[in-house]
Amino acid sequence: MDEMTMDEFAELSAGHALGALSADDAALFRAAREAHPEWEHVVALDEQTAAGLAEGIAPVAPPMDIRSKVLAAVAAPAVPSDATALDDASVTEDAPAADDTPSPSPAAPPTEVVQAVARRSWTRGLFALVASFVLLVGIGWGVGAVSNVWHTPASVTALNEIRDAPDAASAQSEFDGGTATVHWSQSLGKVVLVADGLPEIASDRTFELWYVRGDSAIPAGTFSAQGGESTAELSGTMQPGDVIAVTVEPAGGAPDGTPTTTPILAVSTA
Repeated sequence: MDEMTMDEFAELSAGHALGALSADDAALFRAAREAHPEWEHVVALDEQTAAGLAEGIAPVAPPMDIRSKVLAAVAAPAVPSDATALDDASVTEDAPAADDTPSPSPAAPPTEVVQAVARRSWTRGLFALVASFVLLVGIGWGVGAVSNVWHTPASVTALNEIRDAPDAASAQSEFDGGTATVHWSQSLGKVVLVADGLPEIASDRTFELWYVRGDSAIPAGTFSAQGGESTAELSGTMQPGDVIAVTVEPAGGAPDGTPTTTPILAVSTA
């Protein structure tokens, strides 16, 4: 057997830390670990990372069809290049005829080789994903914080970014039944509307945002509301002094790109 590299040992170490090694790989791991005590730091780091996993994570098996996919990739015929095609076309008629006997197809790699390669690659990828999660928890985010990142709406994320920006600005206005606040940051190029007290509308209608600039109304996206509340990020670019307005339009927005109803609210940014 060829001398194992440190990268190959790291793959086995990851599988060992996750308890995912086959009997053959486990034997290779033990032998390499004894032969290379200078690699012990790799084992220690992998075991430390694996120890930080949440106890409730269930084991996940590699995809069942991985072997067939690898074999299909190995057996796929190579596509000849243009240069090869030209060389074939330049063969003269008096050249000796090629042997018509079909060449034997290259043998597919043994099943155990395919499984070993796929298992090690999959294990290392899983370990990298797990390590990233543990790192986020380790630097103080906590599991709840990581979960919040996955579920926070983009408009709320944009609102938080605006509030943290050095040039954060806002304007507020009341409308019939509620209050609307527009937050923006010129440096970020983001604008978010936070509204409370929006009216209930039919399922085939939607709220549409507008930049009102002089006599022009520029569409800035549609949004929905739950319980009369909504946080919506505007598309496009706001200019100083624009009025942010909301109308009720057919689902999908105003058909011709201009408001079809009177705004239910308007907030001046001047």
